[in-house]
Amino acid sequence: MTSNQQRPRTRLSLRSNTTVHYGSLSSEQPDSDASSMQTNSISQKRSYIAVAVLCYINLLNYMDRYTIAGVLLSIQNYFGIPDSTSGLLQTVFICSFMLLAPVFGYLGDRYDRKLIMIAGLIVWIITTLGSSFVKKSHFWVLLLTRALVGTGEASYSTIAPTIIGDLFTGTQRTLMISFFYIFIPVGSGLGYILGATIANATGDWRWALRFSPALGGLGLLLLVFLIPNPRRGASDNKGGATMESTSYIEDIKYLLKNRSFVWSSLGVTAMAFVTGALAFWTPTFLSRAQIKQGLRLPCKEEPCNPLDSYIFGAITVVTGIVGVFLGTYISKQLRVRLPNADPLICAVGMLSSSPCFFIAIILAGTSIPATYTFIAIGETLLSLNWAILADILLYVVVPTRRATAEALQIMVCHLLGDAGSPYLIGAISDALLKYNPESSHWDFRRLEYSILLCPFIGVLGGLFFLMTSLYIKEDRKAAELLTSGNTILL
Repeated sequence: MTSNQQRPRTRLSLRSNTTVHYGSLSSEQPDSDASSMQTNSISQKRSYIAVAVLCYINLLNYMDRYTIAGVLLSIQNYFGIPDSTSGLLQTVFICSFMLLAPVFGYLGDRYDRKLIMIAGLIVWIITTLGSSFVKKSHFWVLLLTRALVGTGEASYSTIAPTIIGDLFTGTQRTLMISFFYIFIPVGSGLGYILGATIANATGDWRWALRFSPALGGLGLLLLVFLIPNPRRGASDNKGGATMESTSYIEDIKYLLKNRSFVWSSLGVTAMAFVTGALAFWTPTFLSRAQIKQGLRLPCKEEPCNPLDSYIFGAITVVTGIVGVFLGTYISKQLRVRLPNADPLICAVGMLSSSPCFFIAIILAGTSIPATYTFIAIGETLLSLNWAILADILLYVVVPTRRATAEALQIMVCHLLGDAGSPYLIGAISDALLKYNPESSHWDFRRLEYSILLCPFIGVLGGLFFLMTSLYIKEDRKAAELLTSGNTILL
């Protein structure tokens, strides 16, 4: 057998020199010891099972993320905290999630992805369960544990989509990614519903935080025994060239030169700002709207009325399912005739949902049914984007840089998006409190004025996706050439 040094190679690099680079391509096959664990021979049945397991864990992640929002009124009463401090519960979670995503992206492109996800899920289970035992005088401990929950989730969210990307390709990958991302709205909606239900049934909001970790134990077992570890780029490059390594700095430079990635990441950031703020504050906002209209009394003791969490959660689940599948169907129909269809669909989703949310916020003070109607329409339009955005990243970035791309996008969209939006909305609301501190009517109005920021950010996101549409065709072709082993230097 000849050595690696003796075998002839054909390489493609992002740069014009002949040094072997990460993200470059070689005609040689991987050594047998490296490929024995990661092969292209994973059966279709096992691939489908893997997607089902990843979807289940994604469901649990988002259930836990929005359980806090479902019981926020009870938490505010329990700890006696204002709106701005309440918003910190989501902000600290997103901040840790955001800051550690690049770390796990780096590791996910270089080391065993399955082991990283297992370690992250263990951390998530322990910290989520631990957050449910916080005493009334130790609110800072709740903030700390919620931050650690973000640590565990960052490891999973950056890596799981790349595994699906290596198990499937083409329209089949789009469909599998759709199934995975449909559990964002479904999990979020169930987080509101189950959190409020458990808190109402037990009379203690802390029991709501103990449900997801119990289900997480099952997810951990499924992850250990049923998830394969496919070779990076296996589905895109079957029998073709082998991807090789460069430095992390070179990976970042590659991504920053990828205009579709940059503009779509800015669009995702605007979308994260809107969804993060509305998801956290809507049940509380609608509760105050009903108090303002005299439909209910203010909540003075636990458990607070869970009706708004039930309704908003159900709307989120239904509109999420409809929106994701509708977006996937429209994308599949238009891609053949329109190469830049995906970012245009995302732009339409953002630009058309923003007026719906604006109208819903304005009508909340006079008509709750009309408000729910426009919220449902807006969420459906916004949900068109979830699966499409993930697919865009997968086909404009070469396989060996996808985890880094996922991580960088997560960091940016949370840094400028939902890491600060719940706190910002709460801070604006608290700043307006001084104008009429004793009025329940003003409690509603000040939160209303704060949330009105969201539709305008949504319009900005739509413009970012329009910019993405200008470059998507060229960047997708470049990624395909690199992945296929074409000898044209890019």
